[in-house]
Amino acid sequence: MQGAERRTRIAIVDDDPALRDGIADMVRTEGYEPLPCGSAAALLGLMDGPHEPDLILLDLRLPDRDGLAVAGAIRSASSVPIIMLTGRGGDLDRILGLEIGADDYVVKPFNSRELLARIKAVLRRLGRERLPERPTPALRNGYRFAGHELDLDRRTLTAPTGTPVALTVAEFDLLAALLKGHGRVLTRDQILEMSHRGNDDVFDRTVDVLVLRLRRKIEPNPASPRFIRTERGLGYVFDGDVEVFRARE
Repeated sequence: MQGAERRTRIAIVDDDPALRDGIADMVRTEGYEPLPCGSAAALLGLMDGPHEPDLILLDLRLPDRDGLAVAGAIRSASSVPIIMLTGRGGDLDRILGLEIGADDYVVKPFNSRELLARIKAVLRRLGRERLPERPTPALRNGYRFAGHELDLDRRTLTAPTGTPVALTVAEFDLLAALLKGHGRVLTRDQILEMSHRGNDDVFDRTVDVLVLRLRRKIEPNPASPRFIRTERGLGYVFDGDVEVFRARE
């Protein structure tokens, strides 16, 4: 069914029925349409049918297929956002998931409010809730650099050509942190703290992966970065002129 009345669909892919049903109840209460899937096969069947989800919550430990392989297969054919559900010991899974193109991850066991906040952030940024279009207001809170415009209110990045640059939630938060601290070297721990990920059981390698992904999207030559420079043994620094905007209270 097409049109404004269709609810945003969220696929919940987990082989734990209790967890799956609990998430389904939570998103249903928020007005979304849950699409529970107990296996990779169920999700892939859903993707091939008429009810493709607007967002996928994907457990990386599935009984019939590796979740990372499923995420890679989906990403090769679809831009539907993916939030990974990972275990605390799955550091490598999180790195590989981010490299494949997952939009975010939540570590089990997670707080339901945190998961809901991540869902809403991804949907809002990608416009998956199908809100009516409105004239784009002038930048009130954000940064400009080399013709790029990062809008903190709308959580968007616009290229010098005026076209939107697709960023995942984690990439957006990283860029915002780097721009906020522009001109000074930030350690990985500082970046994690500034991007509000200090309590997410994240690690240094996560920042490195996100920096590589972000460079591919904003650098003229990612192999020779102009904006995001590496300070070996220290961290990263955003180099260049940055114009800061702040709305008056």
